[in-house]
Amino acid sequence: MAFQMENLTPEGRKYFEQLQKLTQLEVRVGFQSGEGAYEDGTDLIDVASYNEFGGSDRPARSFMKQSFENHERELHQAGQMVNDALAAGSSVEAALDRIGVIAKGIIQEEIRDGSFAPNAPSTIRQKGSAQPLIDTGQMRQSVNYAIKHKGE
Repeated sequence: MAFQMENLTPEGRKYFEQLQKLTQLEVRVGFQSGEGAYEDGTDLIDVASYNEFGGSDRPARSFMKQSFENHERELHQAGQMVNDALAAGSSVEAALDRIGVIAKGIIQEEIRDGSFAPNAPSTIRQKGSAQPLIDTGQMRQSVNYAIKHKGE
């Protein structure tokens, strides 16, 4: 017997409509293009990428990768929250907004507390801190998310 939308309650129809909408949207977490630069004009995306992947003179400090590896359980629970929110009548946008807030917080926490290669002595002298990834805090504070249509 085939599934028939017309046999559903209004709440059931809304739930399945929201699930369909969910297949068309995604949450992009990290650094949004054109949404931040340092005083010297350096784009935050460039600084974040350089830190994530390293360079010839700097080790990789993969805060994005570590965020998702170290917090897999919390991210799985956030995914379950989407289903629960939709079943309770929430909109897809509201449910995805919750995931964005959670993932943003996880990345910011990882930047602050993650285990990374230590700063070089010259870097410590220059910025006055041994804390990798944090100098002014601008990169950490600039982590954000956006809800977009897939492929956009």
